[in-house]
Amino acid sequence: MVQTIQARDISLYELEENFGLELVTNTEFFTEWTENLPLLTDNEQLSLERVKSNYLNLTKRRPMSEEVVKMVVLSPLLDLAGFYQPTFEIETETSTEISAIDESVIVKGSIDVLVVNKRLWILVIESKSTKFDVISALPQALAYMLDTPNVERPTFGLLINGREFVFVKLVQAEKPKYARSDALSIEKQNEFQQVLSVLKKLGELI
Repeated sequence: MVQTIQARDISLYELEENFGLELVTNTEFFTEWTENLPLLTDNEQLSLERVKSNYLNLTKRRPMSEEVVKMVVLSPLLDLAGFYQPTFEIETETSTEISAIDESVIVKGSIDVLVVNKRLWILVIESKSTKFDVISALPQALAYMLDTPNVERPTFGLLINGREFVFVKLVQAEKPKYARSDALSIEKQNEFQQVLSVLKKLGELI
């Protein structure tokens, strides 16, 4: 009997058992979030300060919901990274479905935000409310990334809860392998600037 699991309920253990997913701890596997990052202009740095100010003001009152995180933090970042310009496309709530190696398990879900370049998924973004640990989005994002239409190229993901950001890299050429960055904070200027630099770097890789 085939078991259907919603992506939001999947665990890392289930992804490893059913899809052969493997964590890579070698830092050489995922250098895109640390090496040869583009420098930011003064205007880009000022824009990030504005985003940070908006975040700090709104979180004084209550935790930011997932939708507010997308609007206040994520949307300006995607704009600054150039993902609203040619040749990129933005899709939201994109349906995905993956089957286990033995086809005994099917995982279904909808990607929060998907950045596409000529049908190549370069960035799968999974967002959560500020009251959730950013890593709680990792299994769900990896489930979506496994459904990329181009398994010959790496797929990148971004986990975001408004306060923190984690980048993910998935390679499926042989056995699916992934690695993740450290959590970068919006409240630390150099780390928040690094988030934008990494996004711009990923856009340049295409």
